[in-house]
Formats: sequence, C-alpha cells, structure tokens
Amino acid sequence: MPDREAILTYLSENPGTAGKREIARAFGIKGEDRIALKALLAQMALDGEIKKKGKRLEQPGELPSTLVLDIVSRDRDGGLLARPVNWNEAEDGKVPVIAIRQPKGRNDVIAGVGDRVLAKTDRDHDQRRRGGPQMARVLKLLDKRKDAVLGVVRRTGNEIRLEPVRKRQDEVILDAQGLGTAVDGDLVEVQVSAIGRHGLKHGSVIRVLGSLKSEKAVSMIAIHVNAIPHVFPDAVLADAADAKPVHSSQKLPHEDWRSLPLITIDPPDAKDHDDAIHAMADPEDPTGHVVTVAIADVGWYVRPGTPLDFEALKRGNSVYFPDRVVPMLPERISNDLCSLKENEDRPALAVRMWFAADGRKRRHEFHRILMRSHAKLAYADAQAAIDGAGSDKARDALDPILKPLWQAYACLKRGREARGPLELDLPERKILLKPDGTVDRVIIPERLDAHKLVEEFMIQANVAAAETLEQKKQRLIYRIHDAPNLSKLEALREFLRSLNIQLARSGNMRASQFNGILAQVSGSDREELVNQVVLRSQSQAEYNPANIGHFGLNLLRYAHFTSPIRRYADLIVHRALIGALGLGAGAITPEQEAMLEVIATDISITERRAMQAERETIDRLVAGFMSEKIGETFSGRINGVTRAGLFVTLDDTGADGFIPISMIGDEYFRYDESQHLISGEDSGSNYQMGQKVEVKLVEAAPVAGALRFEMLSKGSAGKRSMRSRPTNERQRRGRNNSSAKHRPR
Repeated sequence: MPDREAILTYLSENPGTAGKREIARAFGIKGEDRIALKALLAQMALDGEIKKKGKRLEQPGELPSTLVLDIVSRDRDGGLLARPVNWNEAEDGKVPVIAIRQPKGRNDVIAGVGDRVLAKTDRDHDQRRRGGPQMARVLKLLDKRKDAVLGVVRRTGNEIRLEPVRKRQDEVILDAQGLGTAVDGDLVEVQVSAIGRHGLKHGSVIRVLGSLKSEKAVSMIAIHVNAIPHVFPDAVLADAADAKPVHSSQKLPHEDWRSLPLITIDPPDAKDHDDAIHAMADPEDPTGHVVTVAIADVGWYVRPGTPLDFEALKRGNSVYFPDRVVPMLPERISNDLCSLKENEDRPALAVRMWFAADGRKRRHEFHRILMRSHAKLAYADAQAAIDGAGSDKARDALDPILKPLWQAYACLKRGREARGPLELDLPERKILLKPDGTVDRVIIPERLDAHKLVEEFMIQANVAAAETLEQKKQRLIYRIHDAPNLSKLEALREFLRSLNIQLARSGNMRASQFNGILAQVSGSDREELVNQVVLRSQSQAEYNPANIGHFGLNLLRYAHFTSPIRRYADLIVHRALIGALGLGAGAITPEQEAMLEVIATDISITERRAMQAERETIDRLVAGFMSEKIGETFSGRINGVTRAGLFVTLDDTGADGFIPISMIGDEYFRYDESQHLISGEDSGSNYQMGQKVEVKLVEAAPVAGALRFEMLSKGSAGKRSMRSRPTNERQRRGRNNSSAKHRPR
C-alpha cells in the first residue's frame, strides 16, 4: 500500500489523468487491498490533500499539463512570472504564481510581460516539495482576448452604444443594467456577449478607465488600447524618493570634469536632458577635432534587481505623446537627478573621440565623470547664434563653445558622406496643442544643422560604445538593422523599372545604392513616391545581442548608449561599460547578461508598442481637428494603394484618410501591386502612390482616428486595359460597391 506522499507524487506526475483505478494499477494493488486504497483516498480528500473531479483525482491547486497563462511581472532575478487565466479561488485555493522557464533553443517561444501564452507545466514534484516555484515552458503566444473591447460610452436618447477606438471595430450596444458606474463620455472596457437584433453585439462594462472630458483623454485611449504601464507602483516611487544627488565632497568613482564647458542642446520644451556635448581642435593634430559626448549616469541610480530596474525593464522605453509623456523612470530620476541641468553637478558617462580631418575616428576612450552643464540651449537658438542672431546666452557661448562644435560637425559630416548612410527625405510633422488639449495647428519643423550636429555626435558615441564592449569581449545589446529581404528588393526593382530607373542586382546591397536612386528623382514630381517606396522596402530595426550591423547607417557595429533616461537598451550598455572598464558600482550582473536575448526581445516589442501608440494618438487628435471641416476640400498625396481603395495624406495637416474604391470613379479598377497603382478599365486612368490629388472630407471618427475622403481629382492618363471586364453597368457598380463597407470606425 503506497503512503500519502507516494500518492501525491504520482498525482503530480500524472495531472488530470489519474483516478482510483490508475493509482491501483500503478502500485500493483489488487483484490481486497483496493478497499484499503479507497479508504485512504477518501481520508486524503477529507484532509484536503486531494480532490475529485469526475473520476479523476488531483491535488487542490494542481495545474493541468497545459494551460493558458497571463505573464504579469518579473522576479528579482528578471525571470518572468505568470498566473493562470481561468482559476477558481473558492475551489482551487490561492492563485498560483508560475515561473516561466528561460528559452534556450532557437525554436523556443520568447514571451514578455503582458503576453498571454499557452504553456506546458513542469512536473518537478521534488522542486515543489523543497519550496521551489511551479515552472512552465511557453508553447505559443496567444492573441489578447477577443471578447473584451475598448470604447467610449455614447448615449443617444434611450440608446447607449460603445463607440469603438479601433478603425475596423464594430459598435456595441450597451444595456442600461450593464453600465455600472459608466456615464456618457467614459472610456470603458466592455465584455461582449451576444448578437442583437440590429446585427450588433451586446456588451456589459467591465471597467471604467476614465473620462474623455479631460485634457489628456486622447493619449489615455492609446495607453489603454496598447496596455502601456503608466502608473508607477509605490515601491518604485519609494525607491526613487530614496535616491540622493551626488556631491563633489562624496567619495565617488567619478573623475571631476566640471570645468569642461559641456552644454545641452534640446527642443525648447524638453524636461529631461540626458546628453551634453563639447568639441575643440585636436592639440596633437590642428586639422582634426576632439569631440566629447557626456550621457547621464542613470546606472548610478538605477541598480540591477531594484524596483526601479524591474519597472524600467517592464516599460522598456518612454512614450511621447503630444499632450504627455509616459516616462520609463519616475520624474525624480528622469527630470531631476539624472537630467543634466544647467549649472548643477551631475554624474555622467563620457566618451572622448579623436577625429582626423577627413572625419574618420582615430581613437576614443570612456570615463565616468562628475560634470556641470555650462548652458542649456534650444536647437533654434543655437542655430540662430551661428547664423548671426540668437539670445544673449547663445551669443555668449558662440566663440568659446558653439563655433568649435560646428567646426567639428563639418569634419564629422565628411566622414558621414564617405560612409554613405541611407538618406531618406521624409519630413516629420509636429502637432501643437491648445491649453484644452485639442489641436491648434500642425507644423513641419525646419531641419537645422543643429539637429544634424547632435544626431551625428550621438551616432559616433553609440559606435564607440559598441566597439569598446566588443574589444573587452563583453556581451551587450546591439541596435541592428538588416538589409532588405530578397522579396522586397525584387518588388522595389520591378517598381523602379516602371519609372525607367535601374536598381542593380548586387549580391550585397548598400545604403549608398538607394541614395543613388533617391538622387535621380530629387526635385521631381516622383520624389515623394520613390522615397515612400524605398522606405517601405526597408527592414525594421531592433535590439539583439547577436550583431549583424546596421544597414541604414552603414555601420558594422552600433549600440544605443546616448539615452538611458528613456531607453532600457542604453541602460544595459551603460552597465556593460561600467563592468568592462571597472568604473565602479552599477555594473551589469551575470544574471542579466544571461538574459540579454529575452531582454532584447522585450524592449523591441515595447518600442514597437510605443511607436504604434504615438501614431494612433496623432491620428485621433488630427481626426478630432478635422471633424469640424466635413465637406471641405483639401490637397494631398496618395500614400498607399490597396485593392479596397486609396490612402491619402493631406498636405497641410499630415492627416491620413481612406477613399473606398467605390468613391473613386464609376468604373471597375484593377490593382497593380508592383507599381502601387489602380487603373480604370474603361478610361485607363491611373491613381498611383505619391500622386497629388484633391479630395473632399466626407466623414470623421475622432475616437478611432479615422477619416474618409471622396476623390475629386481625375486619374493620370494610362493605357486602357484589354482584359475581360464586367459586361454592363450594373456588374461594374456591383464589383466596386463590394468595398463600400470600408468606413472609418
């Protein structure tokens, strides 16, 4: 007869499959001994050691061999922790916390905090008996719940509906008894239940997330839709509050560089300053330059394994909206102790670089320093001083600081031109808001040499960081950017051929080859089109401890080092440098080194999440701004062509909208993917990406960030298609109207 421990071990090793019969067979129990086994199992059930589910026996709280988990946090060593999605505390006891095994093989699934996964539990009974955690291995990443949606409560008379926050999401009818505390204008999460008589789903409010009547309501939608952590836990705030500023009287591992006239150059509304710069002629080579880039020493305050560190990794990066910032670190750290404020002592990691006259970097060295910013300037002010104007502060810094910076930039620019990075000309728009959080206007800021100077200095500092860590054989996270894949290159080549532009069939493409293509169309009416198509042919940059280089920058090794206040990748590089160079406390730990693959995947995901949230917020703000202009006409460019219709970007606001193919013309249109155009079968008129058009705004959905236009411009002349086409007007209209459902939602 087995004892209780043996039975519990057996049940643990055979979850969900063992009953009285299986236990008897496993232990060779026959005849009258089965009566004794039955009595033992009954007593174990009374004592709460086991429970019965149908004919099966299991331990209370025992997990099935496979189950769905939500990954909710990390442990103190950075490992992932998860909880079962469906768990009945009344029957099964306290919700278990499950540790996710670190992926080892190439085919292992990599997950991160916030993911929902299908996992296989590890039946390590001995480990659990010793007090160790239940372990599980991820089998598959699952989509987020499809039965819960976000939207805004809208009451019209006696009817209450959920206005969707997604463009392709249907409205949901909300029953009054399922509203809870939600009122008109609230952003809510709704559990969808059944289909109503109008063909729309019904739902009940699960959570009220906030009111859209606040100033920062639009970004709040993006925060919740994309599950961006935006409230710091108490432990994290307490950790930040305990941090103290450094003083020169302290015994620090930092060299005293406070006399070096480093300055910060940032946007005028910047609240945190994580980089400062200085340049001078090289004393050893009058034709060369010495450039110093100092970066806030975030690693001094944010140590591995602390609440601050766990929260920073969870967030991955700061998220920048037009109306607010969701920072990676609390303001006590990001806007205060680590911000390189004017005339205040701050710890920093600095790299000093020596450049030859041709812009080639000859050598560099890293230092951990105590610095003091000698001036805080805005880009436009610094540029104005160089151009002969500027504020008094900028003019005071002109001769001793700014002119040497611009002279060094002229040198580095020669090196950049020789390197040949990808030079796409795609202007970025900036939204200016009114005090109430609505759009005042949309502008395209001028691209100044001051911007390019700081950008090139930062690129060189990032390269130096990667080179030093490689030399020291220290693992790091690279910023990698792969070359375009073969299918994208072939599609681009076919498109360019239609414009009589040749793209060489080279085995190893270089960014300079794309620059040659862009130069051919510079200043022509095809410039916008070709820039967009070349951009879409490129791969997406990411973080990875395995280096493949950076195609766009045409660099063999590149790591993010210059923004540790807002990017976790940079903090990892700082810690790696501190450890590799023996610069004191705050070095990377062996445990964190072992997790670099997982960390790189996590922060690549959070970066893409932030980009999507920022883009969605801009779409919603602009759609709200445009909602008062229904019926007006606008000029714009086609920026996307699909079988369903055209995407158009307006010239003055940068607003993006859709034109269903049914609202383009009274004929059947054929779609040519390779040339990014649609062509009318009867008229032969074409609409192609990059083409300038006039459109009328016919609908706006601000909450979803969607606009719908009507085409006013005639297509460009093209060849009439000789392919078979619908034989009568009704057939033609019917085929076009199949796309009429594409409405902004």
